[in-house]
Amino acid sequence: MTTDTAPMNLTHHFLIAMPGLEDEAFAKSVVYLCEHSPRGAMGLVINKPSDISLKSLFDKVELPLRRADLSESPVFQGGPVQTERGFVLHEAFIGTDIDPSESVYASTMAIPGGLEMTTSKDVLEALSTGAGPRRVLVSLGYSAWGEGQLEAELGENSWLTVEADLGVIFDTPVAERYDQALLLLGLQSWMLSPEAGHA
Repeated sequence: MTTDTAPMNLTHHFLIAMPGLEDEAFAKSVVYLCEHSPRGAMGLVINKPSDISLKSLFDKVELPLRRADLSESPVFQGGPVQTERGFVLHEAFIGTDIDPSESVYASTMAIPGGLEMTTSKDVLEALSTGAGPRRVLVSLGYSAWGEGQLEAELGENSWLTVEADLGVIFDTPVAERYDQALLLLGLQSWMLSPEAGHA
């Protein structure tokens, strides 16, 4: 019998930055992990809005935005990698005449937990017509960790982890997402020490 533990898989979890994490891209951030495997991890910061609205983004890509509910929503700074590229985190959107196990959009990653992350323009085109997924978060850039890197940062007390709650991503005001993510662990920010503790 082996003593190896199963590899950690934090897909569909939040990474919540500890106060001691002062990296500008990640200080006080909540990252939704779209993928985590032995090869590394990829996610989107869900609580750092840019100064660009979705309407401005659609204007830039020369598409109308016929979704009044989204026009004033911010585009998020998803992380420091590929900051010119758009990433759309959205509820799984099932088309009427396709296999329900497949996304209606090209370049889509299905995430266990009911979300999808799409990088192709067709999801923006669907939103521009007033259709598309009801709940979306659009970011420029993403966050990535190489093999073993995230595990090392967790070992250094840089992050807390908790299973993701879609209400925090889509229904919670941006300024409250950090505190709401902490509440999933029964914590409040004043309880966290900026010093990394090692027992």
